[in-house]
Amino acid sequence: MSDFDLKQVPHLRRGFRLQWEPAQGCHVLLYPEGMVRLNESAGEILRLVDGERSVAQIILDLRRRFPDVPGLNEDILAFIEVAHAQFWLQLEA
Repeated sequence: MSDFDLKQVPHLRRGFRLQWEPAQGCHVLLYPEGMVRLNESAGEILRLVDGERSVAQIILDLRRRFPDVPGLNEDILAFIEVAHAQFWLQLEA
């Protein structure tokens, strides 16, 4: 991870909102210009992005819930990196 470290705290950018969309059967990320339909993994990660948990805490919470998933840490970090690059997330020190 080149752009952030595990101590940083991610939060959704202004104008973005995560919600469950029953009609689609998944979480979606809403923003003024549209909507992003999220897969189950992305929804689980973004549900923990609350502006209070650090990246390390998010990883720890998900490891506790899904202890047998191989490569989980790397998958979470990769998703956060992509979400940050897509300007869905901001990362605070």
